[in-house]
Amino acid sequence: MKDWLRLNNGPCEPAYNMALDEALLENAATLGHPVLRFYDWTEPCATFGYSQKITQIEAATNLRPLIRRCTGGGLVPHDGDWTYSLIFPPDHEWAGLAATESYQRTHTLLQASFKEIGVETELAKSCRRPKPGECFEGHELHDLLFNGKKIAGAAQRRNRHGLLIQGSVQPADDWSQTIWQDCLSQGCSQLEDLPDARAHELDEAKYSKDEHNRKR
Repeated sequence: MKDWLRLNNGPCEPAYNMALDEALLENAATLGHPVLRFYDWTEPCATFGYSQKITQIEAATNLRPLIRRCTGGGLVPHDGDWTYSLIFPPDHEWAGLAATESYQRTHTLLQASFKEIGVETELAKSCRRPKPGECFEGHELHDLLFNGKKIAGAAQRRNRHGLLIQGSVQPADDWSQTIWQDCLSQGCSQLEDLPDARAHELDEAKYSKDEHNRKR
């Protein structure tokens, strides 16, 4: 990860968080290096996969606002979780991997970082299907488990711009988020020039709009 870039945004508005991830994906080739982004939320909320139906999501959680991601996956509550994203340029090795392999690699990185802070986890070797729409009630192959329960999952999007992986960790104990982030980002340089203008444009035109979030 010596050529990777790190970005730590701290708490951001829910719609802006999703908009910045998409803006980073659009600019992945220009940035030229993988980006590991950490971020938090200014308020409790939930995000859900691009293809999911809003009525199903509204019935599954009381959290609001609800923001439709540009990635797949299920409903993810953001109310004390640790969120991160990985963005890879289109010519990077990760961008050419099968989805199952990039998913496994992502959680292997997380597993190693948890081990450094003294938390033993394992990668799920099989699926246990959750309720429709819910992400953390069951687990998928290669999800990260702690004492048999899923604590980390991720969703992906590949297109001509590269690969975006959006991940969430639901801490099961009083673990140090800051130390875990430092372990995960060892060797990364700081990203200085982020596509903030494009992120605000996507926020206002897409992620803050009912037309996007309620499109299905």
